[in-house]
Amino acid sequence: MASTAPRPDFSRSAISRYVQLAALFRRRIETGEWPVGSQIPTVHELAEECGVARATIRQALGQLSDENLIERFRAKGTFVTRRVQEEIWCAIPTDWSGLLLPSSDDARIEMLSRSPRSVQLPLSHELGAVQDRYDHVRRRHWRGDRAFLVADVYIADALRKQVTRKDLLNKTAMRIASDVLGTEIGDARHTITIGSADLVTAELLSIPVNAPVAHVRREVVDKQGRLVVISDGVYRGDVVRIDIKLAHEDAK
Repeated sequence: MASTAPRPDFSRSAISRYVQLAALFRRRIETGEWPVGSQIPTVHELAEECGVARATIRQALGQLSDENLIERFRAKGTFVTRRVQEEIWCAIPTDWSGLLLPSSDDARIEMLSRSPRSVQLPLSHELGAVQDRYDHVRRRHWRGDRAFLVADVYIADALRKQVTRKDLLNKTAMRIASDVLGTEIGDARHTITIGSADLVTAELLSIPVNAPVAHVRREVVDKQGRLVVISDGVYRGDVVRIDIKLAHEDAK
């Protein structure tokens, strides 16, 4: 059955139409509008509904097929094989204790690059006083055979000698900050922004360009007000969940 929603207008975006359509169709699967096991509309019906060429629809469906969300059967049609939400297994912690823990027993960290010399901080920041130079490491986090996070970590030069290669391959950025600073942590902030994958991120995480992602910025300041650890990461959006506990007081 074709969607009864208004025809989408793809002309206002510089993003390729088939990429926008893939995101639209992926969303229909995520929400259950196209349930698992159901047959989706034909290429002709989708082209009519969206006002685009059939070739564009085929490109969009090709992305979903590559993600194993749909499967096409000759003479039968195209069917939904799974929902993205069924594979959500990576929880983004929002409390300090959770940020110190590894993602899971089968999680591992790959060091993609490390600057041969310290660099100036290229990021905007919310907390503390920026230091002159930082050690810069780009890391990719895996669970099993699947990459779920790529992050740039900046560690103030004053702490560089206290962080070993083993630390960088085994500890979260917040665990490194906690182990090095201990009780000297003055403040910390955790910011999450929802966005879409650029070309570099898509390649590193093996996801389509413009697929949903969560941008996560973590900043740690010492008691002298110096910004000493920054982690700027991107999680793939199809496997993450963000749980935030809300404080509740009984009405008096």
